[in-house]
Amino acid sequence: MSNPLLETWTGTPFGLPPFARIEDRHFLPAFERAIEEHEAEVHLVAVSTDWPDFDNTIGALERAGRKLGQVSAVFFHLVAVDTHPERQSIERKIAPRLAQHRNAVLTNQRLFGRIESLMDEGDALGLDDEQARVLERYHRMFVRAGARLKGQARERMGEIMERLAELGTRFGQNVQEDESAWVMWLDEEGLEGLPDFVVEAAAAEATRRRAEGRHAITLSRSSVVPFLTFSPRRDLREAALRAWTDRGEADNWPLIEETVRLRAERAELLGFADFASYKLEPEMAKTPEAVAELLERVWEPAVKKARAEEKALAKLAAKDGQNTALEPWDWRYYAEKARRQEHEIDDAEVKPYLRLEGMIAAAFDVAGRLFGLTFRPLEGVPLPHPQARAWEVTGADGAHLGVFIGDYFARPSKRSGAWASGLRRQQKLREPHRPIVCNTCNFAESEPALLTWDDARTLFHEFGHALHALLSDVTYPLISGSSVARDFVELPSQLYEHWLEQPEVIRAHARHHRTGEPMPDELIARLKAADKAGQGFATVEYLASALVDLAMHRLARDAEFDGPAFEREVLDYYGKPAAIPMRHRSPHFLHVFTGDGYSAGYYSYLWSEVMDADAFRAFEEAGDAFDRETADKLRRHILAAGGSRDEAEAYVAFRGRMPGVEALLEGRGLDDAA
Repeated sequence: MSNPLLETWTGTPFGLPPFARIEDRHFLPAFERAIEEHEAEVHLVAVSTDWPDFDNTIGALERAGRKLGQVSAVFFHLVAVDTHPERQSIERKIAPRLAQHRNAVLTNQRLFGRIESLMDEGDALGLDDEQARVLERYHRMFVRAGARLKGQARERMGEIMERLAELGTRFGQNVQEDESAWVMWLDEEGLEGLPDFVVEAAAAEATRRRAEGRHAITLSRSSVVPFLTFSPRRDLREAALRAWTDRGEADNWPLIEETVRLRAERAELLGFADFASYKLEPEMAKTPEAVAELLERVWEPAVKKARAEEKALAKLAAKDGQNTALEPWDWRYYAEKARRQEHEIDDAEVKPYLRLEGMIAAAFDVAGRLFGLTFRPLEGVPLPHPQARAWEVTGADGAHLGVFIGDYFARPSKRSGAWASGLRRQQKLREPHRPIVCNTCNFAESEPALLTWDDARTLFHEFGHALHALLSDVTYPLISGSSVARDFVELPSQLYEHWLEQPEVIRAHARHHRTGEPMPDELIARLKAADKAGQGFATVEYLASALVDLAMHRLARDAEFDGPAFEREVLDYYGKPAAIPMRHRSPHFLHVFTGDGYSAGYYSYLWSEVMDADAFRAFEEAGDAFDRETADKLRRHILAAGGSRDEAEAYVAFRGRMPGVEALLEGRGLDDAA
């Protein structure tokens, strides 16, 4: 069978995958062929009789696996943005197979022996800084995967990794099924009090569901959160929030409990007290104790602020005749009322100025002013979905830097949330060198497409990740782009959000979708004044999820663990206000349970925020948010460097020192509550 997934894509523009030719029947054969090819490549390295050197061992491993990387990138992108039962079935089959293959490579004793011998030679190898970093990362990766384990322990590690892959796949599919299945149909009473943009988005969602003339609210964040914010119907808000917070509740607790136990066993096999200790060892934080200290330092002022917010919101609710305690489904509704009263601002006033096209242009404009980038729309190129769009990215000298793909609208076949990913990484070992980078969001589709302020912030956040990949300038794929410590990876994305708040950016690109008039200065001023409103709620909502994540992964393997009870106990211990829901409850916590990328690591957004708040001050201290010298340092030491150096060293090279938590507290408006 001719299989386009296994071809070298020289016939498409910029080497894009030939999506129109790829069929689901191609995936399993392509995976098997690519795995076999990679196994053969690794075997040749492992059994080589040549004395180990960097190129014939590490360089050879970096050049190997091209087809497997190609097939995996396409498949897992399509599963995330446009899934269906057949693709989910393929995912369930291939996830444990890939885990088995990865484990076989990383526990190959002859291969590890060659890597270990290179580490033993150390400085005698004469490696440059990047090569030394890659070697060290390979050695660490093999050791942490269990390459030093023997006999039954090594076999058990393989079993654990295969089972974890199965559990993560099932977890994500269960959440997506719950999100796709739930819909709230609104009658005329249900529409009362909703701003036009919520009504129009609900109508567009109903049309997508072949119910022209009706109105639907879904569990996409861009649908349910505006409804919770604006609907005066308390009964409907309760139904929507319960559905939102209960995603995965019916099926995923047993998967969580097994996952937590297996992760603890994995850590124990490798000599760690618990999974959090294992997971955090290579991160900037290093230890669970350091993470807990940061979370708890911010938790106390956040709760204090949230309690004050709750008291004010309860007064508003009482004026509406609500004589019961404030509930989670009340908070956003009354917080919006308070914001309108205190700052004379609401999303209905702001959204007409935040056209999706304008915000994309704003993100591109900032990248142009900071880094000299240009974005040229691409027409007629192969794309992963009809709603996706593409741009060629070039540098100040006109050189091609990569392709950027944006896929912005929610649909039932797409995983919820927003993320950055890639179809190809930057590297210099083989052509093509430059990356294909994707931003995926779930904005409500309407005509024209209008964003909330939070949506616009999300767009800038994900574009910050995209820049990390597009501006990467390293030789080896292992350290390309965002291949950095988990608690450093959010720095470029969270830092980029600061430029959305710059008045000159808002004036240039936030223009009324009907009149074309720029957002008025007085509205910009009110928007900035309102930006710190509700930070007690937002911080507690986030920290609650981070604290539960960390606590779960500090459990020993033999600890009794009842998932729902444990979640409640952690939140009760910290005294979470009952009216504030977790941002992510465990049964739908995709960050943590579809893989271990953010397991024991959800704190990393806060860790990175300590740095991003301080990093933007470098521009403020230079007197210009677009100061070119500071931008050049940011590009050189952070964005272009990828994982080529220790993350703390990279930050100090940019900023001159490590930051404290003070800038974060000030940025969230919590400094007066500390």
